[in-house]
Amino acid sequence: MGFPISAALLDACVLAKLSDKDSYGYEITNELSDRLRISESTVYPVLRRLQTTGLLSTYDQPYQGRMRRYYSLSDQGAEQLSVFRDDWQQFVDDISDLLGKDV
Repeated sequence: MGFPISAALLDACVLAKLSDKDSYGYEITNELSDRLRISESTVYPVLRRLQTTGLLSTYDQPYQGRMRRYYSLSDQGAEQLSVFRDDWQQFVDDISDLLGKDV
């Protein structure tokens, strides 16, 4: 049994993925789907929403004769990721207390 992934948690995962380096949609999708049960059709709307809200910026670079869109974390995105990380730690601590076991 798995646990459902909320929109906020998915946002946090995308921002965290981009905190190390810029990346393109297909690569982001593959890395997230290796760990989470999500489809490619799930990630692209998240990327667009995060870009629209100013948490991500984009730029295009040529790759094998076509343009590839890269996503990068904006300053606002880095601030939001910090909030998500604090919230996540509190959530993990609270759930661990409830379950009675360190995780």
